Amino acid sequence: MAIRQVAVLGATGSIGGSTLDVIARHPDRFRASVLVANRSSEALAALCERFRPDLAIIADPGMEADLARRLAAAGVRCEVASGADAVTAAAAGPLCDTVVAAIVGAVGLESTFAAARAGKRLLLANKESIVMGGALLLEALRLGGGDLIPVDSEHNAIFQCLPGGRPELAHAGVRRLVLTASGGPFRGRTRADLGAITPDEACAHPKWSMGRKISVDSATLMNKGLEVIEAHHLFAAPVDRIEVVVHPQSLVHSMVDYVDGSMLAQLGNPDMRTAISCALAWPERIEAGVAPLDLAAHARLDFEKPDLDTFRCLALAFQALRAGGDATTILNAANEIAVEAFLAGTLPFLGIAELVERVLEELPAEPVVDVQTLVERDAAARRSARNVLHRAYC
Repeated sequence: MAIRQVAVLGATGSIGGSTLDVIARHPDRFRASVLVANRSSEALAALCERFRPDLAIIADPGMEADLARRLAAAGVRCEVASGADAVTAAAAGPLCDTVVAAIVGAVGLESTFAAARAGKRLLLANKESIVMGGALLLEALRLGGGDLIPVDSEHNAIFQCLPGGRPELAHAGVRRLVLTASGGPFRGRTRADLGAITPDEACAHPKWSMGRKISVDSATLMNKGLEVIEAHHLFAAPVDRIEVVVHPQSLVHSMVDYVDGSMLAQLGNPDMRTAISCALAWPERIEAGVAPLDLAAHARLDFEKPDLDTFRCLALAFQALRAGGDATTILNAANEIAVEAFLAGTLPFLGIAELVERVLEELPAEPVVDVQTLVERDAAARRSARNVLHRAYC
């Protein structure tokens, strides 16, 4: 069996760390051939010292010299590069056959598309790529001939519950896809309870350890809204056949409801290594370092409907998906600016949904043409969001 050569885009993040843990457990099957980080040269150098890749890339060109110095001091001999173009070239290049797309935000769009066009096995953790340009990404995959296996625990769960992973729903006897949500740190609270929420409170997720941006998205339920949009594209699911239920134990990662009355669910302890190992080794299964699930110890599994009035971001995501065109691109860009402002202390927690809604009103959906147009619309949405922020909150 040939060893899979894996490029980890976002190697110093939580998904990257979990991926490298799985790779380290199976040196006879996987090798981290390309490691990419944003600007943490110290953390990237430490990973290179351990995993000895062929290529190390730091997205911030200003940190390339520091990375090279650290690698030389550690005796690590590998190529060093920097900048977005280098990341995109590596994703499509000959040093890898598998790409873990775990760069957070719209900046991961070009490298994800490059991997798809090049026919790589694409382990998708960068949800913005499919939220912004789902149809274009799937067309790039079709032309490239590679596989896309979702790494988000919810979509990976659906992938596991569908025969063959991603059939057309009409041919699989599927009635609906049910995405589970933990409810975040504010489950059960009303809008009146959320007026003075601080960034630290929003980032204190009860189940998952994640970066601050995605933690805020989980607190607003925007993260679940983006996952609804992903599911629509990944599984050819009409919007009215995708549902969200709040499941605070986070043991059922998602479910597929079939027309014969069967409902298949994927369960497991909340650990991203399960989904990552599934995606790396698919269609096989390998040990991932995850403890077996003890259902008797947990005793109960609870489910409830999400509160769309309090957590408006989830409702806005459904609204953008129904609007079609590039509305989901506008939604995502506005949300990134809103979360950035909240974390900086210039926007209240409830203002996140308010800002996103205003930008959606200012920029009605337009047809999706190509990646460049999406990038331009993304930029326009960010400008609109900053203008709204300045007018209303500064």
